[in-house]
Amino acid sequence: MNHEEFESKSVSPHCHGSENKPLEIYMFIDPLCPECWSLEPIIKKLSVEYGRYFSLKHVISGKLNALNRGKRQNYDQLVEQWEKTASRSGMSCDGSVWYENPVLSPQLASIAIKAAELQGRKAGIRFLRKLQEKLFLEKKNVSDFDVLKECASQIGLDVVEFVTDIHSESAAKAFQCDVKITAEMDVEEIPTMVFFNENIEDEGIKVTGQYSFDVYEQILKEMVPYRLEPSPLPDIELFIKHYKLVATSEIAVVYNMTEQEVNKEMKKLQLKQVVEQVPAKHGSFWKSLD
Repeated sequence: MNHEEFESKSVSPHCHGSENKPLEIYMFIDPLCPECWSLEPIIKKLSVEYGRYFSLKHVISGKLNALNRGKRQNYDQLVEQWEKTASRSGMSCDGSVWYENPVLSPQLASIAIKAAELQGRKAGIRFLRKLQEKLFLEKKNVSDFDVLKECASQIGLDVVEFVTDIHSESAAKAFQCDVKITAEMDVEEIPTMVFFNENIEDEGIKVTGQYSFDVYEQILKEMVPYRLEPSPLPDIELFIKHYKLVATSEIAVVYNMTEQEVNKEMKKLQLKQVVEQVPAKHGSFWKSLD
């Protein structure tokens, strides 16, 4: 598959440039979307192997699930969607949260991500991941203010600043800016990734949905005029230490292993008391003890 099969879209120059890397990826997501969560293994592999060539910008789509979350029959649809995605991807998401602890204010969760980003792009990415873990694995209502503060605290944000920012015009404006970018770039489905190179005259390459890793790798390689070299993979122990909590499926994708091979390696690390297994409804997760 080559990028001609994907839609290209020119975007105004003000959207470009960060961290002096030759490529930038805009990733359009809904933090409550299981399909976005299931893309995490591929994002990790791209970051580990090619992260020195691109910066990643999460754009929180304003298309927060169109279902009216207040109706029981629509919860049934959400639960079915979550369970299907989890069993297919190995990225567990327990749909019963919609019966037990529903997210009543999706917009607050999105604004919280923007508030976290005010402490740095990497802080925003860590916060998003923690919020997704709380929702998909722990079945927490991520529009609950205490849960959001817990996320901020656990990833090392300045919690006082975060609480101030979540109520600020800056976070609200940042979220509105994301909604505007989503509309300007004609993003109609999530997840969607748009790849840009340094030349602001060039159009971005838009990829809607989810593909295998080699498709994204090929796009990266076609967008720069020189050969991209993947970084060597880190030791699995270091990988888990860096990311704190990872799914078996994430390790399998990054290291080109089967899930059985991953579980065998993890059992060894468990015996060394380096990791512990975190139970999940679908698949399994591993938490660094370091």
